[in-house]
Amino acid sequence: MNINGIGTTGYPAWQGARKTQQNTVRKNFAEQINNVAGAKPHTSIVYMKTDDMLFSGGNGTGLSFYIKYAEGSTEDDPTVIAKGVDENGNEFEQTIHINKINPRNASLVEMTALKSYMEVDKNGGLTSLPPESGMMGLSDRTDFMDMFQKQISDMKLLSQKKAAAYYQYSMQAYWDFMNKK
Repeated sequence: MNINGIGTTGYPAWQGARKTQQNTVRKNFAEQINNVAGAKPHTSIVYMKTDDMLFSGGNGTGLSFYIKYAEGSTEDDPTVIAKGVDENGNEFEQTIHINKINPRNASLVEMTALKSYMEVDKNGGLTSLPPESGMMGLSDRTDFMDMFQKQISDMKLLSQKKAAAYYQYSMQAYWDFMNKK
């Protein structure tokens, strides 16, 4: 019932119509988001770290994997197996020879294997790899040393001396690795 523009709910009639319109818009927007290009729901796989794993984790792209020593791995030729799913949900398995990793042209999985093998300090849970690596896919390759230098520069610019020192320490560990080859 409507009396002088006031509905029976105590609100002006136009306000009730507006609420209905807002609810419809919200519902349509939510439907659009859920139906973008027929997208299927995104699922993530998380590998729980076990005692025989050097690493278990992933990044923001959906890349998720674990790393274990390979059968036949030796002190002279440390070798690991990385297994997981890429950013598209496809399973992968890679054999990585640690001594063949080049931090100037490496994938995230290779650098994670090297980081895990070298036991580079995580500084209270942080990764020793630059944050930009968090958006790399399985096949992406980059110069991690340049990434470190940029991160150190950024941290100095922001007066984050402890973070800059930490990334400097991490980068030095990888320089030392490359110089031993």
